[in-house]
Amino acid sequence: MSWFNLDVVELTKELINRRSVTPEDAGCQQMMADYLRQLGFNIEPMVFEDTTNMWARKGTQGPLFCFAGHTDVVPSGPVEKWDTPPFEATEKDGFLYGRGAADMKGSLAAMLVATKRFVEAYPEHTGSMSYLITSDEEGPFINGTTRVIDTLEARNEKITWCIVGEPSSTDRVGDVVKNGRRGSITGDLTVKGVQGHVAYPHLAKNPIHLAAPALAELANEVWDQGNDSFPPTSFQISNIHGGTGAGNVIPGEVDVCFNLRYSTELDADTIVARTLAILDKHGLEYDIKWTYNGLPFLTDSGELVAATVAVIAEVTGEPTELSTAGGTSDGRFIAPTGAQVVELGPVNASIHKINEHVKMADLHILVDIYYGILCKLLAN
Repeated sequence: MSWFNLDVVELTKELINRRSVTPEDAGCQQMMADYLRQLGFNIEPMVFEDTTNMWARKGTQGPLFCFAGHTDVVPSGPVEKWDTPPFEATEKDGFLYGRGAADMKGSLAAMLVATKRFVEAYPEHTGSMSYLITSDEEGPFINGTTRVIDTLEARNEKITWCIVGEPSSTDRVGDVVKNGRRGSITGDLTVKGVQGHVAYPHLAKNPIHLAAPALAELANEVWDQGNDSFPPTSFQISNIHGGTGAGNVIPGEVDVCFNLRYSTELDADTIVARTLAILDKHGLEYDIKWTYNGLPFLTDSGELVAATVAVIAEVTGEPTELSTAGGTSDGRFIAPTGAQVVELGPVNASIHKINEHVKMADLHILVDIYYGILCKLLAN
């Protein structure tokens, strides 16, 4: 089938209909590759372990503009709770329903249509264009964008500007653009004690009791005050597991998982050192494993932010808010290379939910915004 002349809604449907649950791509990248190949892009598949990635580039000169995103989606959840089949794109009341409609197959389709319009309008555009697409954004994120970036860095292929198509908007397309993200670090802590009978506590050592004061101190710690672009660093305990299930047994250990979302006022080494100092102060016997999920990044100025803000105002007639709130994205792997990075996509109210959807009119607006940004940055 030829997808080249489909409008953005029909193209989004074609992507939704592919059951690309992490880390499966289900042919989405091949579809995108066929489309981009007709626009003069060189397609470079990059498969790492169970993850399908695609690097596509048109042109060899700088500056290099990149659309980045993911074809994988989260599981649908109970299919019977959906009003429409999650992997059969369905139009209803001006909305398009299906898993990935907002996160982020609608963005991918809008990128393609905007690219086609731009290349046809400016066949001799300046610089180069590229796509960095992965099937591992919603999963462990170890064989996706981060490994593509490692490959590009090894050959000194540098992205100048990057739009990540994450659903950044809150109430209308373009009302919020993410120009940075907090860093994320997870600690998996095991506090050790001595198992015993609850009736003989002097013969046991309750690790839950021992850990509680240290956890309270960590939760109440003022890690920083944040800054103009980031809120203060937050510490949250997400899981605690301890005990045998019996009501008369003191457990021998307790497992605690916690996460810090941190601002540019801190770095991971400082967080680790301060955490260990608190644990040690309380005399705990423990093991801890750290997972470094991503560094904080910020694109607070430059051509990409200026173009994005200006085009949103031109297309929608409304201002935009630059924000660093929310979770992480693959922008955290791209920004450290020196690239200017923003996240811009549709309204995110239904992402990861039952009956995920996107307003069809918003997809057309998103095409216009992406196209306008390309014009400001690469039109000659």
